[in-house]
Amino acid sequence: MLLNRFQQKKMQNSLENAIKKGLKEIYDISAESVEFQATNKDFEGDITVVIFAFLRHIKGNPVEIGTKLGNYLKENVPEVEDFNVVKGFLNLVISDEFFLNAFNEIYKTQNFGFVTPNPAEKAVMVEYSSPNTNKPLHLGHIRNNLLGYSVAEIVKASGKKVYKTQIINDRGIHICKSMLAWQRFGNGQTPESTGLKGDKLVGNYYVAFDKAYKEEIALLIAAGKTEEEAKKQAPILLEAQEMLLKWEAGDEAVVSLWKTMNQWVYAGFEQTYATLGVDFDKNYYESTTYLLGKDVVAIGLEKGVFYRKEDGSVWIDLTADGLDEKIVLRSDGTAVYMTQDIGTAIERFKDFDLSELVYTVGNEQDYHFKVLFLILKKLGFEWADNLYHLSYGMVDLPSGKMKSREGTVVDADDLMEEMVDTARKISQELGKLEGYSKPEKEALYKIIGLGALKYYILKVDPKKRILFDPEESVDFNGNTGPFIQYTYARIQSIIRKADFDFSEEISAISLHEKERELIKQIQQFPEIIQNASKNHSPALIANYTYDLVKEYNSLYQSLPILGSENENEKILRTQLSAKVGEIIKAAFKLLGIEVPERM
Repeated sequence: MLLNRFQQKKMQNSLENAIKKGLKEIYDISAESVEFQATNKDFEGDITVVIFAFLRHIKGNPVEIGTKLGNYLKENVPEVEDFNVVKGFLNLVISDEFFLNAFNEIYKTQNFGFVTPNPAEKAVMVEYSSPNTNKPLHLGHIRNNLLGYSVAEIVKASGKKVYKTQIINDRGIHICKSMLAWQRFGNGQTPESTGLKGDKLVGNYYVAFDKAYKEEIALLIAAGKTEEEAKKQAPILLEAQEMLLKWEAGDEAVVSLWKTMNQWVYAGFEQTYATLGVDFDKNYYESTTYLLGKDVVAIGLEKGVFYRKEDGSVWIDLTADGLDEKIVLRSDGTAVYMTQDIGTAIERFKDFDLSELVYTVGNEQDYHFKVLFLILKKLGFEWADNLYHLSYGMVDLPSGKMKSREGTVVDADDLMEEMVDTARKISQELGKLEGYSKPEKEALYKIIGLGALKYYILKVDPKKRILFDPEESVDFNGNTGPFIQYTYARIQSIIRKADFDFSEEISAISLHEKERELIKQIQQFPEIIQNASKNHSPALIANYTYDLVKEYNSLYQSLPILGSENENEKILRTQLSAKVGEIIKAAFKLLGIEVPERM
C-alpha cells in the first residue's frame, strides 16, 4: 500500500540518485537536492529537471549543462528514453515500459490511493454542523456539513483514525424564545398534529417570537420609550429571560417542555442528515458542556494566565500577541462561549486519544478561534498546536442574504428538494433518461440533484465565498457533478459490453500519447488524497476528479476502446476505463456523492 502511495516518487527517487551520480562524474560536484516539476505541455517530456538550481555549483551555459546531463541519463537510466533542453529545463521522456509497469501495479491494487489507518496511532476529530435547536438547518449548514463530512472521510483515507462530532447548541435565550412562543401561540401543536418536521415547527415559533417582540417594541416606543429601552423592556423578552433562569435552576415544567421540543428538533435534524448523507460518531450538547471550563479558569487565575477586574469578571490580556483583552467569566460568575469552548476542547482530548481537532466553522468566527487556541496554549496544553479552524466563506443565492429570525433563511430540506426538482427538469429536457421506469428515474434525479449540489459547493476552496446557482450546478457539461457522474455511467456501460477477459497484464506495447497522459493522471490520486488531507480541502479531490475525467474523455473521443483491432490495446484501454471508473467512485465517495451505474 505504501508503494502505491508514493508511486510517482519512485521514478523521481531513481532519477535523483542518477542525476547526483552524473553531476559527480561530469562536473565533480555533490548536489544536495534535485528540483523536479511537471513538463510544460508545449514540450515533449514526462518530467522536467530544473537545471538553474545547479548553477550555484557549476559555471556554464544551462543548455549545455542540461544536454550533458540528458545524454548521461539516456545512457545510464533504462527508463529515460529521450530528452530535450529548453533554456534551463531538462525535459525527460520516460519509457512506455515504465508507465505500463506502473499501471499494471495500480490496476491490480484494490482501494488504490487509500491508506489503512494504524489502530495504534492517535485519532483526528472533525467537528461540523453544530446547529441550534430553535430552527431547521439552512444553506450555510449544508456547506458546513459537506465540508466537515468530506474532510473527515479524506483524512480517514489518508491513513488516520477519525471521529466525527457535533456540538448541539440546545440551551440559551434563543431556545427559550421558541419555547415561549410555542406556549403563547402554539395551541398544543406537535409535529404529528401538523405534519411538519419537528425542526420546522420549532423554527416557526422562533419567527413568531421575533414578530411579537417587534410589535411590543413598537408599542413601547409609541408610549415614549427610546428604541434601546423598548428592546430591553419588551415583556416577551423579559419573560424569555425569566424562562432561561428557571431552566438553569432546574424548573421541572420548563425543563420538561425543553426536552420535548428539543426531541422534535433532533428527529428533524436526523431526517435532514440522512438525506444529505452525513453522520456523526458522537454528539456533544451545550446543555451539558456550558458549565465546563469554569474550573480551568480558576486554575488559570492561579497561574496568572487570567486576571480579575474590579467588578469580579475574569479576563485574559492578549494584546502582546496582537489580539485584545477577552472575557472568560462574567462578573456574576457565569460562563461565556469562550469558557465553554475551552472546557469542551479539554473534555474531547480526555474522551478520545486525539492528535488533532478540526473545527468546521464559518469565517465570521476566525477571531474567536485564534483566541481559543492561544488561550489553550497559554494554559499549557501541548495539543493546542494541533487545533485547526476549517474556516469557510458564506454561501449566497442570487436572491440575497439570509436571516433566520425573520424567516427568510434558505431551508436545507427545501434546497435539497429543489435540487432534485432541477435535476428532474433538466434531465427531462435533455431526454437523458428515456426507457427508465418511474422509480429508477426518481432515484437518479436524487443522485444527480444532490451530487450537483455537493460537487458545486465542494469544488470551491473552503475559504472562498460561494454564489450558488442551482441551475448552473446541474449542467451535464463542464466542471459539475452531473458531468462526472455521466462519465462514470459511460464507463460502466463499456465494462458491461466488454465480452472478453481483460484481467491479464499487458507489456511490450507502444503507448499512445493519450494513454500515457491518462496513466500519469491516475498516478496522482494517492498524493492528491494526502494533500487534500493535509490542507483540509475537498476542493483538491473534486478538481482532480474533473481533470481525470477530462483526460479520460479525451482518450475516449480520440481512440477506439472496445472497437480496437489490436487485442492488447483493447485490453489496456478497457483496464484504463475500469480504473478511472474506480477512482471516480472512490473520489466521489470522499465527497459524499453517489455515482449511478446507468444514466
